[in-house]
Amino acid sequence: MGDNLFYSLAGPLDAIPTDRQVRTANLIGFPTLVRQLGGDPRSILERHGMDARDIRNPDDYMNCQSLVDVFEYCSTALNDPLFGIRMAQQQDPDVFGSVTALCRAAPTFRDAVNCFIEYLPVAHSPATILELVEGDDVAELRWGVRPDLGLNTQAHYQGALLDLKLLRLLGGPNFRANYVNLAVDARSKDIAEIESKLGCRFHSRSPINAIAFPREYLDHQVTSASRTLHRLIGGYLDRVKAASRTTIVERVEDYVRGALPTGTCSIEHCARKLGTSVRTLQVQLGDHKLQFSEILAVQRIALAKNHLEQERLSLDEVAVLLGYSEQSSFGRAFKRWTGMTPQGYRALRGIPGEQMH
Repeated sequence: MGDNLFYSLAGPLDAIPTDRQVRTANLIGFPTLVRQLGGDPRSILERHGMDARDIRNPDDYMNCQSLVDVFEYCSTALNDPLFGIRMAQQQDPDVFGSVTALCRAAPTFRDAVNCFIEYLPVAHSPATILELVEGDDVAELRWGVRPDLGLNTQAHYQGALLDLKLLRLLGGPNFRANYVNLAVDARSKDIAEIESKLGCRFHSRSPINAIAFPREYLDHQVTSASRTLHRLIGGYLDRVKAASRTTIVERVEDYVRGALPTGTCSIEHCARKLGTSVRTLQVQLGDHKLQFSEILAVQRIALAKNHLEQERLSLDEVAVLLGYSEQSSFGRAFKRWTGMTPQGYRALRGIPGEQMH
């Protein structure tokens, strides 16, 4: 049987999430949990412009902002500062759909993690950008989300525990994470419970979301590996990716927004992330009369203004989120872009001065 026939499908490709969508599978268990906490799931969904019937199919898509807002509302209204973790406790890695199936069929832990990084934005939510960073002894799965989603503490909690569940599924019963870093402002009295639920050390107020684990796991075999299934699902997701309506410019913009906090934002990394060569990427951007450096500059300026308008972020934290190792470097760049200092911009926008962290 030839490859073309092997990868052929009887029907059309599944719907593809747009830049601001996420699978409704993220709400699996939502009605049950809300009722347990004394709330009315239907009225909460309707309050945020959703119909309870719209979340019945996990393969449908919903607006990312709506999901974030519902989680934050539930955390406040139901007096549960760890609502996102409670959601993830009710769920399993199959929330990620076909991406989880592909990861489970991968030959090694490293292959599985790379599949998760490559295809989660394709089939689950383009708003999430992931990266694997390998050190001498520890590796980190890092991720970022759109900065314009506002406060999304509960979504971060849910995502961290779900990602951990997937890594444990792939790594086997002996898998242990070293720590989890999240860009959330957790209360000191909640840290012990968070660490208990995550099963590892937890650090809040981090500029980078990350799950760390021993690097040696990357070379472990995945016990559920299946070469045939891996080729089949991978070929399908490649077709979904190729059919995406997202333009090359939008995909580069998404990459830049997600990669800036990691300090590894470059055209080389971007090309590899998009599965192409640097030369081809330059040509594609040239067709739109753009260069990678121009997109990088525009996104940095937009993100800088967005971050500076958030009181909880110190100038040091804003600098890190934009890929600068020092606040002074960020300050000089911001003044070059806008003609004013970061402090001056905050004053102009009525934002209080530097916050203590």
